[in-house]
Amino acid sequence: MGRVRKVLTRPLGIAVLVVAVGGIGFGLYWFQPWKLWQDKTVEEALPGVVETSAPPPAVPSAGLSEQPAPSAGGPQTLAHGELISHEHATSGTVKLVRLTDGSHIVRLENLDTSNGPDLRVWLTDAPVKAGQAGWHVFDDGKYVSLGKLKGNKGSQNYAVPDDVDPSRYSSVSIWCDRFDVSFGAGELARA
Repeated sequence: MGRVRKVLTRPLGIAVLVVAVGGIGFGLYWFQPWKLWQDKTVEEALPGVVETSAPPPAVPSAGLSEQPAPSAGGPQTLAHGELISHEHATSGTVKLVRLTDGSHIVRLENLDTSNGPDLRVWLTDAPVKAGQAGWHVFDDGKYVSLGKLKGNKGSQNYAVPDDVDPSRYSSVSIWCDRFDVSFGAGELARA
């Protein structure tokens, strides 16, 4: 009888061990907890803005009055807002910007949030609600994914597709696609 029990418990123990290791491996892949301690900073300049140290000197011409050169009319902020925290502490500014070529971008400035698995930047028509009430509202209505979050810290630009009318959207969310939850969001107040 002892030998039969030993033979039966050995395969059961191996099966339990295999299931446990498989479960731990799947949990690590799914949750990626190490990302909570890994920060990625991305600093992008606003497209179309040329930084200069000083304007070029004016050279007066005989018989002509000096007039300032016409402004190139750089990027224009159409809407802006402050990011608030949802699932994770999040801060920074969000802007909807029309570039000089007529295209639009969503710009995150001074972003500071947690890193996580499968984070996206969404342009949405949902209202921004504080606390847990705002965690899951952004996939209830219309939204456009502008791509993966480039970094959980810094200032970054996200192109709005040409076929998207940005005036139909009122907020931006840092959305975790894996768990369908907002890390943080900002209401776009028209400028």
